Amino acid sequence: MSLSPFDHPILSGLFGDPELAGLLSAKADVAAMVAFEMALAAAQAECGVIPHADAKAIARLETDYEPDFEGLQVGLGRDGVVAPELVQQMRKRLVGEAASSLHFGATSQDVIDTSLVIRLKSITAILKARIVAVETALTRLSNQFGGRKLMARTRMQDALEITVADRIADWAAPLARHRRRLEEIEMRLLVVQYGGAVGVLEKLGDNGPRVVKALASRLGLGVTEKSWHNQRDTIVEFADWLSLVSGSLGKIGQDIALMAQNVAGDVVLAGGGGSSAMPHKSNPVSAEVLVTLARYAAGSSGTVAQSLVHEQERSGAAWTLEWLVLPQMVLAAGSSLVIASRLLDSIETIGQD
Repeated sequence: MSLSPFDHPILSGLFGDPELAGLLSAKADVAAMVAFEMALAAAQAECGVIPHADAKAIARLETDYEPDFEGLQVGLGRDGVVAPELVQQMRKRLVGEAASSLHFGATSQDVIDTSLVIRLKSITAILKARIVAVETALTRLSNQFGGRKLMARTRMQDALEITVADRIADWAAPLARHRRRLEEIEMRLLVVQYGGAVGVLEKLGDNGPRVVKALASRLGLGVTEKSWHNQRDTIVEFADWLSLVSGSLGKIGQDIALMAQNVAGDVVLAGGGGSSAMPHKSNPVSAEVLVTLARYAAGSSGTVAQSLVHEQERSGAAWTLEWLVLPQMVLAAGSSLVIASRLLDSIETIGQD
């Protein structure tokens, strides 16, 4: 049994997102770290830093290395990071100089941060596709019901008459902006991390920039002028973006929950949630969950922002804080997008003729 609602055997019925959870799993994390080590060795061989024979031996770890997850758990508890134990396990599968060439010039943060970015590349693609799906559902509703009348309400009171299209336009506009924001953020987010012990690639000398570019090319990532070990602003920017997405979907959920009230009757939903005590009820469960996830993401965003206080060249405390919060924020936004599409598809009618 998990303590996280996103993979809890019961609560995941509301909050679960298996597709994104798989990319955030320990198995996916380790696979991405191994991919980093193999790409690093290949890039270093290309730049003449290590022998090509060593890089070929390291490449075989893709099939020769089977992670010992219990050992990784013990190692992380001992070292505070998983990389030392991971590298040690991988080196046991190598012989001769290849063992010394593995992880050359790298530090734990290089492996762990780049693993995150590798997986975020897939995650952001999924999130963008889901935003488009929600936008498509909103367009369909506007085309079908947009000309109908709605009572606009300001400060929860009846105001003036509007159309369904007016309200849907307010739901859709932020999502289009979020999609454009993500495309801009990706240029800063999807970048390789390789700086060595203190971020200056001290073991590579003049070869440092060449190796970084070769490594990034092999992983399909961008590069930065300097490693970003202690520069966490882009991670925080992405977390804020996740909160924006969840918040905008929460606004849609809140509006639909209010519109579904019996006294309002502005929307009719198919398949509402039942009540154990009042069988006549049809509760707007999906709409309510969107509100919950929006509030959860908003609070979590403030927590991630504290990782900006990253002392000197590396922080154990600030960095570890990201591990506790960022994956859950990804799942909150991802789940919100799935739920929003399901909610919009459940609308049978909206507005008045």
